[in-house]
Amino acid sequence: MIQLARRLARMTSISTLAALLCWSMPALSTPKLQVAAAADLAMCIGELNAAFAKSVGGADVRSSIGSSGNFFAQIKNGAPFDVFLSADTYYPSQLVSAGLADGATLTVYAHGQLMMWTTDPRVDVALGLRLLNDPGIRRVAIANPDVAPYGRAAKAVLQKAGLWDALKPKLVLGENVAQVAQFVGSGNAQVGFVDVAHLQSGNSAARGWAWPVPADLYPLIEQGGVVTAKGRGNPLARKYLDFLQSETGRSVLRKFGFALPADHS
Repeated sequence: MIQLARRLARMTSISTLAALLCWSMPALSTPKLQVAAAADLAMCIGELNAAFAKSVGGADVRSSIGSSGNFFAQIKNGAPFDVFLSADTYYPSQLVSAGLADGATLTVYAHGQLMMWTTDPRVDVALGLRLLNDPGIRRVAIANPDVAPYGRAAKAVLQKAGLWDALKPKLVLGENVAQVAQFVGSGNAQVGFVDVAHLQSGNSAARGWAWPVPADLYPLIEQGGVVTAKGRGNPLARKYLDFLQSETGRSVLRKFGFALPADHS
């Protein structure tokens, strides 16, 4: 009985010590990454994040979707993003100039393409910009050119075509290109200028009809990514930008209609 009691005491001591050691050791956690992504990435960001997490052996990648200009303002005001994926290079460059991003990481990861889109079968987008002279077109949606690169591109197109002033009363401004797609998809606008990615779901075209706006009517939409000042301390941030230029990352972007910088060389 005495020997049994001693054994039980030793076993209890060992169990207690093991429990204390487990309690005192820090729990292993999945590395995290916060990404601010331009609205034209809405359709593919989930696939990009999943593929990236797999490539690094697991990561908790969380992304927010919005207009590039609004994210620029949020990051300037301390928003905790590690990576900023803009729909242009202007906003990332401005963060670099302000000391709020790492200039060595500034990367052009894709080129955007502008489309004129409708879901109204009575509207013939094959007419191109001539369609917008039709008095039956009462609402035309574009992203807000003050904060959204695709809105600036759409404005440039309309100005070059001599249509900007005439269409101003008909314009419906979305906060970003994703909201423009919602306006058109819901019928709140007959026509809208959207990115090609919103008309794709993987390899399947969205419902409706689209006309590719000739690239010579608007400045090249160079989409830039950068590691923010906060992200400098997160090794996943730079890896994420490198991943976008890997064959896996590029294949996802290409699948959703993005042009890639090397494709234009």
